[in-house]
Amino acid sequence: MIKALLFDKDGTLFDFAATWEAWANAFLTRISKGDGERAALLGQQIGFDYGTQRFSPDSIVIAGTPGEVVDALAPHVVEMAKTDLLDLLNHEAENAPQAEAVPLVALLEAFKARGLVLGVATNDAEAPARAHLGGAGVTGYFDFIAGFDSGHGAKPTPGQLLAFAKAVGVDPSEVAMIGDSLHDMAAGRAAGMACVAVLTGLATRQDLEGAADVVLPDIGHLPAWLDGQRHDPQG
Repeated sequence: MIKALLFDKDGTLFDFAATWEAWANAFLTRISKGDGERAALLGQQIGFDYGTQRFSPDSIVIAGTPGEVVDALAPHVVEMAKTDLLDLLNHEAENAPQAEAVPLVALLEAFKARGLVLGVATNDAEAPARAHLGGAGVTGYFDFIAGFDSGHGAKPTPGQLLAFAKAVGVDPSEVAMIGDSLHDMAAGRAAGMACVAVLTGLATRQDLEGAADVVLPDIGHLPAWLDGQRHDPQG
């Protein structure tokens, strides 16, 4: 029986492309000081086409941490210290426009009505994550929020996931990890949790179905899936 749901943030609670393409454009424009040619070069380092405003499926931004994004950019932004580059990245991230994958308040209220415990585990930094959740008016629905810098590590390792289970007092086997990337599925598998993939990120069904227990179009399909688990504990 699933007693708790742990959500990835980007590509899961929020539509990845609608949110992070706008962020990438603003961030790259800012660090290149409006030089489009340089912005395009920097975009290549993180798998973002500055001309078409699209991420490649293997972009480090999709599942990587802000620290990993900075590591990829730093050799090409030698005029800025890594710490300053990370601060700027996080500042722009906090202000990135968020597009909810589905209307979140109604869905999260429905989960709470079922008695489910909810959490967020993201490879984003915790401060931008809290800003995004706060902007959507949903912070209070979550009993646990962790970013890559919260002291539990980052996905695909299971530290955040196990910390959630411990914090809310449930066995990992009673938790569903919901995410849009292979990092999410690997972390969920390593933690011993059910692994639910959604298609509101950039990964395709074909990418995810071998790593997930189930692939859903979006988190709005979770209630029906949970109902199925009640009737088929082996499913």
